[in-house]
Amino acid sequence: MTQYPHLLAPLDLGHLVLPNRVLMGSMHTNLEETGDWNRIAEFYATRARGGVGLIVTGGMAPNREGGVFPGAAGLFSPVDIANHRLVTERVHDAGGRIAMQILHAGRYAYGPECVAPSAIKSPISPFPPKELDEAGIEKQIVDISTAAARAREAGYDGVEVMGSEGYFLNQFLVRHTNRREDRWGGSYENRMRLPVEVVKRVRAAVGRDFIVIYRISLIDLVPDGSTFEEVVTLAKAVEAAGASILNSGIGWHEARVPTIATSVPRAGFAWVTKKLMGKVTIPVITSNRINTPDVAEAVLAEGCADMVSMARPFLADPEFVRKAAEGRGAEIAPCIACNQACLDHTFGGKISSCLVNPRACHETELGIEPAAEPKRIAVVGAGPAGLSAALVAAERGHRVTLLEKAGEIGGQLNLAKKVPGKEEFQGLVDWYAGEVARVGIELRLGRAADAAALAGFDAVVLATGVLPRDPEIAGQAEGPVLGYGDVLRGAEVGRRVAIVGAGGIGFDVAEFLVEGGRHVTLQPAEWRREWGVADPAEARGGLAPGGPRPEAPAREVLLLQRKAEKPGRGLGKTTGWIHRASLQMKRVRMMGGVNYEAVEPGGLRISHGPGRERPELVEADTIVLCAGQEPARGLAAELEAAGIAFHLIGGADVAAELDAKRAIDQGARLAAAL
Repeated sequence: MTQYPHLLAPLDLGHLVLPNRVLMGSMHTNLEETGDWNRIAEFYATRARGGVGLIVTGGMAPNREGGVFPGAAGLFSPVDIANHRLVTERVHDAGGRIAMQILHAGRYAYGPECVAPSAIKSPISPFPPKELDEAGIEKQIVDISTAAARAREAGYDGVEVMGSEGYFLNQFLVRHTNRREDRWGGSYENRMRLPVEVVKRVRAAVGRDFIVIYRISLIDLVPDGSTFEEVVTLAKAVEAAGASILNSGIGWHEARVPTIATSVPRAGFAWVTKKLMGKVTIPVITSNRINTPDVAEAVLAEGCADMVSMARPFLADPEFVRKAAEGRGAEIAPCIACNQACLDHTFGGKISSCLVNPRACHETELGIEPAAEPKRIAVVGAGPAGLSAALVAAERGHRVTLLEKAGEIGGQLNLAKKVPGKEEFQGLVDWYAGEVARVGIELRLGRAADAAALAGFDAVVLATGVLPRDPEIAGQAEGPVLGYGDVLRGAEVGRRVAIVGAGGIGFDVAEFLVEGGRHVTLQPAEWRREWGVADPAEARGGLAPGGPRPEAPAREVLLLQRKAEKPGRGLGKTTGWIHRASLQMKRVRMMGGVNYEAVEPGGLRISHGPGRERPELVEADTIVLCAGQEPARGLAAELEAAGIAFHLIGGADVAAELDAKRAIDQGARLAAAL
């Protein structure tokens, strides 16, 4: 008897039976652009071996103008087909099934050749698109259907036609981007003509015994988006045109509502997919922020969908389905939806990976092989770097002792998990605790390591973390001044707060203070109200008529920084806007280019610019120091004096805004080489 009867039930598509209800959703990883097809094949085959029901690749361009960026991968030649066949054969040899996503970016294409229904520039691309004429539209249809035929020739089990997220086909559907008055614009019947015709031609090109998934935008979250009645009309027409499955798309990329970041409630949009259930007879997939087998099982059991799509969870743990099926759900490395190594890398032109699992997309490069000669290894510090190093070393067969001076593992993760919108970090700490016990690491908590304790080990790894940087403001020792750690651990904070430092930690502390103990990520209805999300059956595009309606902030907060630039500039590429928008809704003020002159009765005296002009007193009941970190290397000097060799990783090596992504990667790579 399985714990997940709905999740692990087979799905009969007629010509093919999928072994379970799990789709690995499309992720553009930039792997295809490397040209290393063995590496690409191994990435997908690793997930196939992990038991996922069906894989969808990253988006493949149907033509040059439709590529997300110049040089984007596609199937343009016999060589491309042969390369993709390496992927499909490897996946099939692993017992898996794989579909290729066909992605035409339209006005989102990051190149001067981009095309669209109307010449309306996207806010997230620098290039205005060319408005297509009749011949140009026909060319796009032919190119998309040709890409589908080539995908079949390359051995794929199906294709996914990307019709959501504000890409090309989605752009034809709404007046927000389609101002045409010909047969491709105007009435909704005309506006939906292109996606329906594309599906019809794709089906004709691939035959009946081939999966055709259509990714349909269920809630656009942009002005003048589709009504839900229009969505249903399209869904029925796409089914009639030959689609095998409908996959949910949530929000356009330009939408000012977060849809996949960690601050979005788990399964936060499954209710929208549920509205489509029963309106069509083909299977419907739900997506977005489904990251555990328990969440996925509940979504299916509640009738929200026939199948679930999970993308980033398969970066975090390619064995997700197999572990769930074997009753080892607690061993699944959790996706925390941080975007730091996946989407931030993708949109930065780098190879994607995963903060939790540095081997993601690096399977052929970062090998975890059994140690030729097992050693006794001491790891000092049970933060992200130390935990990563300890687990990988133990996995390789080394005998590992993990020493932590605190009474719990996790290090700075224990602060992060207290920030509203970062509750997923609790699951990461819990997973680390379970893995430390499972692999047999000797854990010594509550004792500081010294040279005597580390003598006799074959290798010593120092992952002692960071210390808060002291900004040395005059009068801070006597004033109402707290460190960020004190605040996040529950120290009493006044009504008016000045935060010194507007980096990632400053933003987190501001969020913590204005929320005053509220965690709207755990309250989906509250979260929707705060971000202005409505039922698309009642409000076009799913945008609430009154806009976002956040609760009043618990405190007055001012974020200050020395740099004369926009605060928050260094935040994540794909999540920074969410943090800035959230604090703006909570009326947090921000100020750059300031000097911290002195803590005085009543607040913090500052001045402006290099000339220290316009001195003023910022009134504050509490001043919180978030001025960065410095490596904690006290033990390193002691070991050097004692002649004990060691490896330095994580914050103890480089202190940079509590960079767990770099720390975990560094720990894993060191341990793989020990």
